[in-house]
Amino acid sequence: MGDNFDLTYKLLFRQYYANLLFYATRIVGEEEAEDVVQDVFVELWRRQDMVTVGEQIQAFLYRAVYTRALNVLKHREVKNSYEAVVTEINKKRIEFYQPDSNEVVKRIEDRELRRELSEAINELPDKCKMVFKLSYLHDMKNKDIAETMGISLRTVEAHMYKALKFLRERLGYLNFMLVLFLLGKV
Repeated sequence: MGDNFDLTYKLLFRQYYANLLFYATRIVGEEEAEDVVQDVFVELWRRQDMVTVGEQIQAFLYRAVYTRALNVLKHREVKNSYEAVVTEINKKRIEFYQPDSNEVVKRIEDRELRRELSEAINELPDKCKMVFKLSYLHDMKNKDIAETMGISLRTVEAHMYKALKFLRERLGYLNFMLVLFLLGKV
C-alpha cells in the first residue's frame, strides 16, 4: 500500500483521534485512554494490508478501542482484585459504551459537529451572527427579529441568506444538512 496508505492513515488519525480519545476516556479513564487509542492506531498500521478503509472504518475504530479498553479493565480487575461493586460498575459501563448497541458514537460525533457549528457561527459578522442565532437558536420569526434589532425585514433576510451561505460553505453540504436536522429545521 505504501504512500497511499500513509496519507489515508494521517487523515484517519486527524479525523478520529480526538473523538476516540474522548470515547476511551469514558471507559478506562484519562490515564490509560491515550495508550488505548495509540495502540489501536499502531495495530491499524500493522494490519494495513488486511484492513479496507471504507465506510466501515469508523465502526472498526470504535470497536477496536472498545475491545482494547475492555482488556485494560480486565487487567485492572485482576491486578487489583476489585470488589464486587467496582466490577458491577465496570460491567454497566461496558454495556453502555458498547459501540454497536447504543447512540454513543452518534452522540460523540454530534458533539464534534456542534463544536464545529459553534465555531462557524462565531466567525459570522456580528449582526449576521445575531440574526442567525435569533432565528435558528431562539426560533424567532424574521418580522420579530427586524423589530427587536430595529432593522428592516429585507435586511434580516439578507443576513439570513449570508449566514446560511457561509455556513454551508464552511461546514460542507452534508454537515450543513445535518446541522439543520439537529436544529430541527429539516
